[in-house]
Amino acid sequence: MKIVTLGDNCMDVYQVNDQAYPGGNPVNAAVYLKELGAEVAYIGWIGSDSYGELMREEIQGKGVDTTHLSTKKGKTAVTQVELHGNDRYFGEYDEGVMANFCLTEEEVEFVGTHQLVHSGIWGHAEDKYLLFKELGILTSFDFSDQLGHGLVKSLSPFVDYSFFSYTKDDDYIRQFLKEVKNRGSQIAVATLGENGSLAYDGERFYRSGTVATEIVDTMGAGDSFIAGFLFGTLKGLSIDECMELGSNTAAKTIGYFGAW
Repeated sequence: MKIVTLGDNCMDVYQVNDQAYPGGNPVNAAVYLKELGAEVAYIGWIGSDSYGELMREEIQGKGVDTTHLSTKKGKTAVTQVELHGNDRYFGEYDEGVMANFCLTEEEVEFVGTHQLVHSGIWGHAEDKYLLFKELGILTSFDFSDQLGHGLVKSLSPFVDYSFFSYTKDDDYIRQFLKEVKNRGSQIAVATLGENGSLAYDGERFYRSGTVATEIVDTMGAGDSFIAGFLFGTLKGLSIDECMELGSNTAAKTIGYFGAW
């Protein structure tokens, strides 16, 4: 099982204790997928600062292939994180060198040697998704909570597995997932926080609850759900089983500080 993730990375700096943890949806997904047993590579840019060095060391330490992680002169992306109880809230975001991220021809060829490619709404990789589909690999994309973003309409025809973040199972999100599916996605999925998750495959809706666990920090919960779901998909599991695996993976993530 070969998966490649690409796009945004950042250091999540917790103001409450001045600790910094590596993160970013594609990075988090790569680490979680590796922990589940997949062969995973990550493509992105880091700065020539100490945060960049830490980012590379930490990702490599998790066993993710970083041969296409490039260091560029400048700052590594940083997100300021505030904790309100056990929930995290994002403050100021400095995109650093990732603001100019783009894929080389060689990197696109490298992506094509994998079964599945995953990126997200801040990954700066959306312009290559038509090409990825032409290469015949499965595609996944995290639109986060940006349900009104223009990419939802323009990109979903080229995304097999579209992921969104919402709050509850209601008529709005069900109709929304139907529309995404009708535009071309194989499966449209929404994580609903404490209300579990919802998926639509064109025939029916699937529901999954959360796994009871002590919540320390919700950072990375959605990313770990996506990793579990994608891993289950490539293992040939049913949608119900993929959602259950996603929920179980997320439950582990919220039991400690930082995404991983």
